[in-house]
Amino acid sequence: MAALLRCASKSQSYTSLCDGTRRFTVAMAAAFSHPVNKRPFDNLIQVRSISSPSVSLGGFSEMALGNKRKYYMIGGKGGVGKTSCAASLAVKFANSGHPTIVISTDPAHSLSDSFSQDLSGGDPVPVEGVDSPLYALEIVPDKLKLKEDLQSSTQGGGSAGIKDLMDSMGLGAMFDQLGDLKFEELMDNPPPGMDEIVAISKVMGLLESPSYSMFSRIVFDTAPTGHTLRLLSLPDFMDSSLGKMMKLQKKLASASAAIKSVLGKQEKQLDTPDQLELLWGCTRKVRDLFHDPDAMEFIIVTIPTVMAVSESARLCRSLRKENVPTRRLLLNQVLPPSSSDCKFCAMKRKEQMNALNLVRNDPELSRLSLIDATLFDAEIRGVPALNFMGNSIWK
Repeated sequence: MAALLRCASKSQSYTSLCDGTRRFTVAMAAAFSHPVNKRPFDNLIQVRSISSPSVSLGGFSEMALGNKRKYYMIGGKGGVGKTSCAASLAVKFANSGHPTIVISTDPAHSLSDSFSQDLSGGDPVPVEGVDSPLYALEIVPDKLKLKEDLQSSTQGGGSAGIKDLMDSMGLGAMFDQLGDLKFEELMDNPPPGMDEIVAISKVMGLLESPSYSMFSRIVFDTAPTGHTLRLLSLPDFMDSSLGKMMKLQKKLASASAAIKSVLGKQEKQLDTPDQLELLWGCTRKVRDLFHDPDAMEFIIVTIPTVMAVSESARLCRSLRKENVPTRRLLLNQVLPPSSSDCKFCAMKRKEQMNALNLVRNDPELSRLSLIDATLFDAEIRGVPALNFMGNSIWK
């Protein structure tokens, strides 16, 4: 810990940030003169931690143990490096013998940039340069399709179809008393988090198909904190709004069928309740995954600043409140110890130490295993760099 604040000499150049990070540039240059699968980064540098070994436990051997399928969701505040951490973990899993797929559900994707490959086609793309199969995918939730699914769940289209039906049965006044259900608003504006839930559910369905059943590790690069919290709160919305709607439509289903049969307008289409039940099933499926400690783990990524740590503490409390398995906190962009520091570096180390103390004193974050990820002086991009990063932080 004392190494963080040590400044042996201030005569060094301001642009030389630290010895540890400078070695990474040398390693990068050496890497591109070797085949990727020979792992040229191994043993070239040693990245040291700002935390004591007893605190900083990545526990990767435990994460890689067994062939039972397991999901890892990497989340946190925007701009803390979630994508690089998720991609490096996926590379590490693949190089440890696990067929792996890494999936981005963040609307502002950067997974393609991280791997230096185009992953936006909507289908899993194979990633080259790893020991076991590794696929990557960027998902853009089809909000228009989701809206159509919701709208088609009311016969005749939206709330107007329900009103016409009830008017024909002499129950128009009853419909006017059901304004609290807000059918039109629900049809035109799917609830926050619904598109992410449907996307994750579709991915889970895809992975159950024979073509992709081989994957034993699934890594999600999630959207920033706000999206995650909305996704976690969605089941409550489903209970209150869609639940009421399903009950109402079930009561009207038999009457609707009888009237349309008399009028000769019987149509062959999916039962109204079934469409809503499919959406309900998506929510339940994802919620059950979120609550299963044997199948899923949420890893919080943050950086050593007071603002980022404070948001991570709130996220951790929300995850625990929702019973989402959370065991690890990854502290990214940590300045490594150096034999010499400029004034700027010394101030940054002091700032990072304040943030680390905040982590240790927080009643929620202090319960998590802390993983240090060093700040590198070169961009982490492409499989060789991700392999190096993975070997540095996932130990």
